[in-house]
Amino acid sequence: MLKTIIVSNRLPTKVLRADDSLTFQPSEGGLATGLGSIYRRGDNVWVGWPGLFVNDPAEEQYVTEQLQADSMAPVFLTEAEIRDYYEGFSNSTLWPTFHYFTQFATYEQSHWEAYVAVNEKFCQAVLAQSGPDDTIWIHDYQLLLLPEMLRRTRPEASIGFFLHIPFPSYELIRVLPWAAELLRGVLGADLIGFHTFGYMRHFLSAVSHTLGITAHNGQLEVGQRAVRVDAFPMGIDYERYAQAAASEAAQAHERTYREALRDTRVILSIDRLDYTKGIAQRLRAFELLLERYPEWREQVSLIMLVVPSRDQVAQYAALKEEIDELTGRINSRYRTISWNPIQYFYRSLPLEELASLYRLAEVALVTPMRDGMNLVAKEFIASKADQRGVLILSERAGAARELSDALIINPTDTSRLAEALHDALVMPEDEQRQRMAAMQALVERYNIFSWTKLFLNQLAYTKIKQQTLATETLAPAPTTQLLEAYQAASQRLLLLDYDGTLMPFHADPQQVQPDQELRLLLRALTDLPHTRVVIISGRDRHTLEQWLGHLPVDFIAEHGAWLRAAGEEWTTFQTLRNDWKRELRPVLELYVARTAGSFIEEKEYSLVWHYRRADADLGAVRARELLNHLAFMTANTDLQVMEGNKVLEIKNAGINKGAAATRWLSYYTPDFVLALGDDRTDEDTFRALPAEAFTVRVGSAPHSSARFHVASPTEVRQLLRKLIV
Repeated sequence: MLKTIIVSNRLPTKVLRADDSLTFQPSEGGLATGLGSIYRRGDNVWVGWPGLFVNDPAEEQYVTEQLQADSMAPVFLTEAEIRDYYEGFSNSTLWPTFHYFTQFATYEQSHWEAYVAVNEKFCQAVLAQSGPDDTIWIHDYQLLLLPEMLRRTRPEASIGFFLHIPFPSYELIRVLPWAAELLRGVLGADLIGFHTFGYMRHFLSAVSHTLGITAHNGQLEVGQRAVRVDAFPMGIDYERYAQAAASEAAQAHERTYREALRDTRVILSIDRLDYTKGIAQRLRAFELLLERYPEWREQVSLIMLVVPSRDQVAQYAALKEEIDELTGRINSRYRTISWNPIQYFYRSLPLEELASLYRLAEVALVTPMRDGMNLVAKEFIASKADQRGVLILSERAGAARELSDALIINPTDTSRLAEALHDALVMPEDEQRQRMAAMQALVERYNIFSWTKLFLNQLAYTKIKQQTLATETLAPAPTTQLLEAYQAASQRLLLLDYDGTLMPFHADPQQVQPDQELRLLLRALTDLPHTRVVIISGRDRHTLEQWLGHLPVDFIAEHGAWLRAAGEEWTTFQTLRNDWKRELRPVLELYVARTAGSFIEEKEYSLVWHYRRADADLGAVRARELLNHLAFMTANTDLQVMEGNKVLEIKNAGINKGAAATRWLSYYTPDFVLALGDDRTDEDTFRALPAEAFTVRVGSAPHSSARFHVASPTEVRQLLRKLIV
């Protein structure tokens, strides 16, 4: 029976040491809630760290047995691993970098080595729990390397990865010495999820710049797999918070607080102690509100709940000291006998007390400097049964992409934040209800359970699509079949693309002249009896003749515009015209002027715009623009615009490699055909050939008409050498 394995750094149950005993405390987090029904179903399991250091084998066995009874498998970390992998690389390198606080980031090689080792430890734990076809869903930045590690041993598994924090721009990712390894690690997954489209876009940009893999409609070709990248905004358990807020316990807490506060209006701030949350900035904005609008003195209080976190770490200790000083200064400046401007609590609260604060607050101040999603904003919305209240939300929180009816602000703009507080306090009730109703409908619909279901459904769909469209690797068995068919044939035809197939790509197309090995290999192939070798290329005929014209090979040049059998003259496929170049060349020249590194290649019957040497992002954008521009200009003409590998080519319609290959089939009527090619232009060849032909795509191509694939030109040459033996 197939299983689903959830993997995260922390288990949904925290193991705590109390005196000489251990206690097990369930997590209140949204992820544990959303995945609760999944990991407890059937033989499913959640793999993760139980949250404490265990040194006693008997104690370790006890923890394992207790957690196994609740469908959990612990990964135990040593004190050194907790220090270097968790506190070190995860929280002192990745956390500040991904949240745009690179001034706090450290780059320690020992921390990186610990991160690799612990990801490997998680890998072994997951392998012990999973079968070859199981579904594995990995969560968050502590385990970025795990998808690729698992892929090596579980190539057929369905692997999903979700990042719960922001993914920053490429300019920050490139600072990490291990950026390429981290990105390759994530790409081991079949489906990669982020909270927002912006994070997804940053990830695709980083992959393009760092690894040279370009996305097409959110899809990356990684080896022979199609990896999908998408946005899945995470929700909360709406009913849980709505019911908690409506509970008698929450209402009793609210009455107690209201009695103490009397008629004072309440602004609420709830956050974990972290430099990414913007707590000090909102304190300064509240002070500015009291300074700028004296009428709010003794009328409104800020209830600030800060949940303790890592306050032994220098940056966090300094932040707590700053918060303490700001709170003390503001209170000492404005406090009266009967009123405190800021009610400050440094602790965590149970759900019913949190819900009572949400009920009590007229304004929720959720203004992180950077946040993956921020579920506090959604919890506040779910708790407002009377639909009264205003949410002030940072534009840099993922939730701002959904909750457009909040007052969206720049958290560093203290003046605007103070004005937003004033606007929220004077907002008419009708407008409050209108905004709150719209946000509640959204938060209720897109809750944690719909998020979980959507991600797992998309993962299953992605895997099915991969399997449907995948080409078979040219492994030893099909290679043997190919060689046997080759030996038995009385007439053989080899259709060989040049760039990316016989020779690897180069930024300068003129630097891909055939090396000595290739020339000798082609000579040996043409010396074989009953064997016809055809170089079928998009290159112009003069270049092909200059490079390979001394060999007895046939040529199909410019994607089929020019043909030449060995020892004969060049002929055109049909009557072609090239007078259209005068009109279209200035368009290409305009895009060359706008795109540094791009250039035009002119052939007799086509024009090619190359952008391999251009900036990856700019080149992709300009290519889309140019494609649309040319599509408009060539509509209702006998021209077509064709996309290749980092090129756009304009040529006569009806001219393609497939049509030319069909002509060669009619010339020679071979009983063995082998075609090798690497890009979209070669797909025409593959589609034109009979089903029994051996068609081979070179490089990553999860959606190819070819029967088989190989990884690189190196493997192409290895295959061709086997034909000679």
